[in-house]
Amino acid sequence: MQIVRVEDAIGNVLCHDITKIVPGEFKGQAFKKGHIIKEQDIPNLLKLGKEHLYVWEIKEGFAHENEAGVRIARAIKGPGLVLTEPSEGKVNLIAEYDGMFAVNEEFLTSINMIEEVVVATRNNNRPVKKGEIVAGVRVIPLLINETKIEMVEAIGRKTNVTAVTPYRSYKVGIITTGSEVYHGRIQDKFGPVVKAKVEGFGCKVMQHILVPDDMEKISQAVSALIANGADLILTTGGMSVDPDDVTPSGIRNAGAEIVTYGAPVLPGSMLMVAYLGKVPILGLPGCVMYHKTTVFDLVLPLVLSGQHITRPMIVKLGMGGLCLECDVCQYPACSFGTGA
Repeated sequence: MQIVRVEDAIGNVLCHDITKIVPGEFKGQAFKKGHIIKEQDIPNLLKLGKEHLYVWEIKEGFAHENEAGVRIARAIKGPGLVLTEPSEGKVNLIAEYDGMFAVNEEFLTSINMIEEVVVATRNNNRPVKKGEIVAGVRVIPLLINETKIEMVEAIGRKTNVTAVTPYRSYKVGIITTGSEVYHGRIQDKFGPVVKAKVEGFGCKVMQHILVPDDMEKISQAVSALIANGADLILTTGGMSVDPDDVTPSGIRNAGAEIVTYGAPVLPGSMLMVAYLGKVPILGLPGCVMYHKTTVFDLVLPLVLSGQHITRPMIVKLGMGGLCLECDVCQYPACSFGTGA
């Protein structure tokens, strides 16, 4: 790569993009890499503040920023992602479908420790929509030693550095506990909220059972849903520490293994996670009924993307587990749940 005066660049091949910025009106490429400089280009280049240009002379063993960006993006790309064309050396990774974005944090750090290589991603275990940008890559110089790209490619061959896992369509059973609802004294407003959330992920509510605050009846409802083929069971009500709140006992009495009762998340600290065989059971705290975003919104996508919930996973939610309850909820484009 050589540096020449703009006036002396006529007939040479431009080896980098040149950006034009008009504040409030335009930002984009004025000249693209590979453009052959013509005499009529000189006034425009000078107006863009370019008195010297880099012209193409790639030495063996070096790669241009665009080629480097594409190779790095391909190296870190796992299932569920597609690449954009390089623009000024940057390549974005785009979600191919709705799902959970995952990044191997250790390998991402290893890649970014390679001098002159940049890989920026969304948070790990974050729900994303089809078409969203989940990562961007580039290199710092216009030309980079290929050895550095090969180091990234070697890391990428070990595992998927980034990926999007699609949600599964679960058959969901809902158990609403509470004698006041069971006897018709008040209307159930919890069940419809939960139903809308799971259906938003493409799941089907196969059965909704109302039971009183009775440990045995809750246990029987869990068993009935399992027998009818439920893939996921959600219980609403009876999750606090009041004497009449026996939902956790009913879940345990059904034979479920309790993973955790309590989560370092606000709102949502009274969450219960249990498994009966392979079927996850979530005991939902009352805040799910009236808060737009809660621990349920953090845990449900994990379950629906096929992840087995463990206590360390729930504990890790504490970093970023405080919802700021903004006037206009922006989740997941916010800090809530970023510790996962």
